[in-house]
Amino acid sequence: MTEKSLKSDSSPVFSTNPIPARAGVGLKAEHYQNILETSPDIGWFEVHPENYMGAGGPPHKYLEAIRRDYPLSLHGVGLSLGSAEPVSPDHLARLAALIARYEPALVSEHVSWSVLGGAYFNDLLPLPYTEETVNTLSDNISRMQDALGRAILVENPSTYLEFEASQIPEPEFLLEVARRTGCGLLLDINNVFVCARNHGFDPDAYLAQIPPALVGEIHMAGHAVEIKGNRELRIDDHGSPVIDDVWALYEGYMARAPHAPTLIEWDRHIPAWDVLLAEAQKADAKSAAARQAGAQEGRSHAQSA
Repeated sequence: MTEKSLKSDSSPVFSTNPIPARAGVGLKAEHYQNILETSPDIGWFEVHPENYMGAGGPPHKYLEAIRRDYPLSLHGVGLSLGSAEPVSPDHLARLAALIARYEPALVSEHVSWSVLGGAYFNDLLPLPYTEETVNTLSDNISRMQDALGRAILVENPSTYLEFEASQIPEPEFLLEVARRTGCGLLLDINNVFVCARNHGFDPDAYLAQIPPALVGEIHMAGHAVEIKGNRELRIDDHGSPVIDDVWALYEGYMARAPHAPTLIEWDRHIPAWDVLLAEAQKADAKSAAARQAGAQEGRSHAQSA
């Protein structure tokens, strides 16, 4: 596709195909031109809708051109679903308009909060896992889904401290929210690993509790390691390649979740396009091998039954 493709005097026509069970990447402005010039063999792209809520300009010009050829997912960061106050009707209206414009196959948000009394914090802050929080989060997810007329996915967080008030294990908390609202889960496997190392639980045991049928998307990313006093802290910074331990968790889960698309997140220290594409290709290869191993294991169980 050339620069000429960006110039259109008619409304864009987008494919309504769902996101395939392949790897995609987060779309970055640094890579717009590479994508348009090379039409890479990649499954899909994901964007933060807050970056495209203006009426026009270069971001929309490039996104429209890329969206003509690839499925799209919108991954929100600004609705603050965990806030005690209802989600912003204005933000929901802008998001609904963006969905109508780009027809994304998936829409997702975070299990977190970032708004209090009209003040916006530039972070995805954690929630205590209590019955009250289940109610609050479920109410806001339902408001969001009602406003958009579609089910969404919600993402498990990365956390660095645990609340003494928490009474519900995180997998159980997420499943109860999904049960009450009908939403799906965006399973961030790097977040599971980060939290497991920070809080001392078994990530495999966590993942065993997440039914693949609820998982509409998987996230993979790199993270940083910092030493705070005598404690090692894992920081979900999306600034490096996925590490081997996280890939191992991914392969184990993908044997159970053959239809889930995978996103490679890389939001800091943005690499060259070829580096990001190679990470997506690595995910495709590992997920294909995991699916094959899972299918073979299923056949072996059937033959021995």
